[in-house]
Amino acid sequence: MLKKNESKNQHWGKVDQLIEGWLKERQDLIILYVAVDGLKEIAPSDTPISVKLQAFSQMLIDYVSAGHFEIYDELTQEAEEFQDDYSELVTSVLPRIQESTELSLDFNDKYANLELCVESLDQVATDLSLLGEKMVERFELEDKMIEVLHTRHRELVA
Repeated sequence: MLKKNESKNQHWGKVDQLIEGWLKERQDLIILYVAVDGLKEIAPSDTPISVKLQAFSQMLIDYVSAGHFEIYDELTQEAEEFQDDYSELVTSVLPRIQESTELSLDFNDKYANLELCVESLDQVATDLSLLGEKMVERFELEDKMIEVLHTRHRELVA
């Protein structure tokens, strides 16, 4: 939230850096997803796919949590500061993002624990495919939020 001594410009810069770091985390998440997805067809149960699945699950939860508990709040606060009407966008986008959040939590519950992960390896291809589809939709929605609630203010703070 904008502090008394923080200008719109300073807050925009802070949010911009926050988003930049979060998008880097997204990129890392995609790279790990591809690494895990590439192993699912050929890896026997004693290979590092279970370890990669656990790492991916943790990164997925970190990414999703940062969105819900930090990024989205900062974006809506910025929209308020610039007196943007954002309620329609948020009302239409957040429920769709929530679908991928729930799927991410289910995926984490299934693959974060080593024993459960090994037991579920035969389902990983299907689960990764479904998760991948939902995450692509989520990334598009998040990009839309960033564009509408943040990037459009770049010229106003320059």
